[in-house]
Amino acid sequence: MTQIVPALDLEDVAVRSRRIIDELERAIVGKREALELALAALLADGHVLIEDYPGLAKTLFARSFAAVTGTRFARVQFTPDLMPSDVTGASIFNQRTGDFEFRPGPVFTNVLLADEINRAPPKTQAALLEAMQEHQVTTDERTRPLERPFLVLATQNPIEYEGTYPLPEAQLDRFLIRMRIGYPSAEDEWEILERRVERRSEEVHLDPVVDREELIAMQSAIETVHVAPSIGRYIVALVGATRQNPSIQVGASPRGTLALMKLARVKAVQDGREFVVPDDVKAAAVPALAHRLVLRPELWVQSVRDEDLVRDCLAQVPVPAAEPDER
Repeated sequence: MTQIVPALDLEDVAVRSRRIIDELERAIVGKREALELALAALLADGHVLIEDYPGLAKTLFARSFAAVTGTRFARVQFTPDLMPSDVTGASIFNQRTGDFEFRPGPVFTNVLLADEINRAPPKTQAALLEAMQEHQVTTDERTRPLERPFLVLATQNPIEYEGTYPLPEAQLDRFLIRMRIGYPSAEDEWEILERRVERRSEEVHLDPVVDREELIAMQSAIETVHVAPSIGRYIVALVGATRQNPSIQVGASPRGTLALMKLARVKAVQDGREFVVPDDVKAAAVPALAHRLVLRPELWVQSVRDEDLVRDCLAQVPVPAAEPDER
């Protein structure tokens, strides 16, 4: 039976996006910018890497997104003894039927929280690669498609390195964005306490704002956002600058170019436009490109950040003039 997906225009997408963020703010206090960025990645059909300290509501962040979008949620705690089959699933012998049957793993969901992903060995991390890139899982010589939408929201702790396995560049490149949530302000932290006292429960109940079919329709509508040739060349030039910067050993790949365009498209819709402008590209550049860069080894001891190098590239690349259809 063919699934009927409702058609949405970009104004509908913008309205629904604001409603999703408003509902999420009932659980996540004072982090609207981070919520908008994560939603942008979801609408661009990409994956999110959250690199931040413990206790900053990363699990609540992921669960809340699943709740307000009416999608299924699964969580995997990555540990050194986690096996690839613990993520993808495995075939188990059924004594009643005398045959092997496949038991799907937690990857068969819509929103997957890969908690502390860098604690699992590379073999288990690699189990996610096919799912993240091709939205499918191959086991026992059979390929099984994943249901759309499929979002991996992975977390890692930036201050703990003992007993961890750094993500290889090939896997980092498959995350559309890397982001941080950050500590709340004193006023926001007090509001968190007030809300907790008032509701008398740890759980925050969130209502679905859209369902799975509407979310897929929102993703499809993003594909209609206009990208003028001058904006496209600006994106290409910006990514090219990361490959020519003397402080960067390996610049962003063409996958980074596509990620920057997709994220800029969503930024345009969130700002109420049907076309991309240079400011959309600038707003998307750091989260879309910084984690794809490999810095020269001598810069590690100088505490040079990849985000700062992306900003350097932004400062160097000329901004294109507005075209007639961008008024």
